[in-house]
Amino acid sequence: MGESARMAIPPATDAASLADRLIARDLGAAPAAVNLVENRRRRAESAVLLERVAAGLGAEAIAPAHVVGVTGPPGAGKSTLLSALTRAWRARDRTVAVLAVDPSSKRSGGALLGDRARIDSDPADRGLFIRSMAAGERLGGLAPATRAAAQALAAAFDVVVIETVGVGQSETDVADASDTVAVVVQPGSGDALQFIKSGIMEIPDVLVITKSDLGQVAVRARRDLLAALRSLGARGTAVVSVSSVPPPTGIDDLVDALDAHRASLDVTARRIQARRLGALADYVAEHGERGLRALGGRRAAVSFLMDQPAALAEPALVRALENLARHPPA
Repeated sequence: MGESARMAIPPATDAASLADRLIARDLGAAPAAVNLVENRRRRAESAVLLERVAAGLGAEAIAPAHVVGVTGPPGAGKSTLLSALTRAWRARDRTVAVLAVDPSSKRSGGALLGDRARIDSDPADRGLFIRSMAAGERLGGLAPATRAAAQALAAAFDVVVIETVGVGQSETDVADASDTVAVVVQPGSGDALQFIKSGIMEIPDVLVITKSDLGQVAVRARRDLLAALRSLGARGTAVVSVSSVPPPTGIDDLVDALDAHRASLDVTARRIQARRLGALADYVAEHGERGLRALGGRRAAVSFLMDQPAALAEPALVRALENLARHPPA
């Protein structure tokens, strides 16, 4: 096909083609799909992509991947841990996509820290895809493009990881967008005490203590976290100690703990709730508190979303909210 013929193809056709490739588990479509959802000038095409993926997944639009959120304070060892985790998943013959969410550059709008460069990977491994994404204006939380990328890639990969810098709202955001949330703690840093004070302990499905080779410091961190979980009535939360010092230890235990949590979930209910919460977050980000008041407030908006068809993708849910704001019930 000549260049002029390619340029004549409507953009929506490109988005639909990408969606079809993802549904067929063509991992080569991942870079173009993420480029599309990150481009704010192509939001209409991004909506086509997500809705086509949802339509291709069946009645409830539940993608097969395990979506894992990984969060924790800067310096806790998340990138080193992810390097080991991706190797373990690949050794089990699972395809993996990592979306590493970094603070944004005020000048360029791009990701500042570049986790893609910090996570060790084999460039020739076509079963592993790593992409740094900017948080945008979400103060360390998830930009709409991150959730869209995770939803698109979940149709093609076995595991999709969303890694965030644990600042402010990012822990809550990643919990809303993931099946399983792993919170990473570094012993001896005061993280355990800070988590207990801040209430973040209510979020993790799995707690990961890095640098277990530090001996008594790591033992004390584990003891403090277990005590915090008991006080919250969350004794069932898995606590896994890992070390990246060769030979790495605890990584297979962590994979097993993540798998066990996924197996205990009603994944369908969790994904449907995630899409609805994501749609409301996107609507509020676009229309602000005035837009939320036009819906009758947050409670009314959530109630409205709960009545929408389960298979609707986030863009369709956002449009439904916008239509409700324009035409509120009498």
